[in-house]
Amino acid sequence: MNRREFNRLSALVLSSFLLPPYLQAAASFSKRPAPSKRKFVSKAVDELIEEIKQNVSDKELAALFENCYPNTLDTTVFFELSNGVPDTYVITGDIDAMWQRDSSAQINPYLPLCAKDKTLSLMAEGLIRRQTRNILLDPYANAFYKDEKKISQWKNDNTEMKPGVHERKWELDSLCYCIRLAYRYWKITGNIAAFNQTWLQAMKLTVATMKEQQRKSNHGPYHFQRAGNSHDTLPNGGYGNAVKYTGMISSAFRNSDDATEYLYNIPENLFAVTALQQLAEIIQAVFPGETLATECLQLATEVEEAVKEYGIANHKDFGKIYAYECDGNGNYLFLEDAGIPGLITIPYLGYGNVTDEIYKRTRSFALSNVNPYFFQSGKYEGTGSPHLDWKGNMIWHLGIISRAITSVNDEEIKYCLQLLKTTHAGKGFMHEGFRKNNPNDFTRSWFAWANSYFGEMILKIYNEKKNLL
Repeated sequence: MNRREFNRLSALVLSSFLLPPYLQAAASFSKRPAPSKRKFVSKAVDELIEEIKQNVSDKELAALFENCYPNTLDTTVFFELSNGVPDTYVITGDIDAMWQRDSSAQINPYLPLCAKDKTLSLMAEGLIRRQTRNILLDPYANAFYKDEKKISQWKNDNTEMKPGVHERKWELDSLCYCIRLAYRYWKITGNIAAFNQTWLQAMKLTVATMKEQQRKSNHGPYHFQRAGNSHDTLPNGGYGNAVKYTGMISSAFRNSDDATEYLYNIPENLFAVTALQQLAEIIQAVFPGETLATECLQLATEVEEAVKEYGIANHKDFGKIYAYECDGNGNYLFLEDAGIPGLITIPYLGYGNVTDEIYKRTRSFALSNVNPYFFQSGKYEGTGSPHLDWKGNMIWHLGIISRAITSVNDEEIKYCLQLLKTTHAGKGFMHEGFRKNNPNDFTRSWFAWANSYFGEMILKIYNEKKNLL
């Protein structure tokens, strides 16, 4: 060993003794794959990570950001150029399939960097193009395979399964997320290469599907039944519980892939209002004279007016709030699900404002013990989901992050950050759910959406309230 190498090793050993415990812990959280093993590399992303590490005083949060923010790119993105046309397939993490919702949310935190990173921009464009093909294959499906000939493990579901479809659960938010991704990408980059006639055809099918599921005169063509857990199937011959026509759009399943109890899911319908308005804006700019824009705005108005009339109910403890679900016949479901869209994330996804009175009351309900899926212990608290109800009392990292990302209260934000720092079980990543009194009992160690969302939250706080970090 030469003197230079001896001095370097000596300095490393000495530093391990001199570093305060929280810095030593933060250093141990570095969990990124080696550069040669990363699925996709972005110079802009790596530069931003270094900026955060240098400027965030809480080194544990900085280390968590270094792990979580690039996790989607590091481990879940499969990108290629075919004759110069980008194609991007994004898995959820531990499930080798691409959800329209998850893939959009996973890529969302990178969009602001696309304007200065051409390769990253191509990757996002490739995802828009693949989602377009997925919609044309089946607008009612929620998840797809890279291999468009692959037969699903759910091939025996009583619905119209097609090759290339992983799962065919009709979730309104799936289509909304595709629009949101396209809109944000367009607003940031100005790139309209993906907005061709094929994309326009997919958007026409998107709007037609939403209209079909308004159920003006009948329940439409979609049906779904699966043997097993009641969360995974629809009653009434696979068409779901009966609803009264209101103008809202029926959604057979929630963002958690669980069946809705009442088909009008309020957060999803408000998400649709925003998405349709965004789609109209793209159409007006890229396809002037195309009547689809007017169709989008008319549908958005119908849905919004219906939510105001049928989706707001008088809760005995909180007054007028948004219900989670309703059927138009006076039946309401009052709960909050940590998945997105949920009640807390209504303004995050673009509808209304965090200062709206109905939203503020709804938020108070969602973060109270009156919400059956708000769990507390001596140390931890947060929103869970019926999706993990079989395990019981499981708090979701998505829920804690949503609480922070929509908060205007510095103390609440700091509280959420502390919860996130103390519940990753020493793994350095976000999970799906963890036991309310034991973060070491958790589900999904590789859940890229939660990791991306954590990175998005840190960036928002960094840009708006750096002193909290």
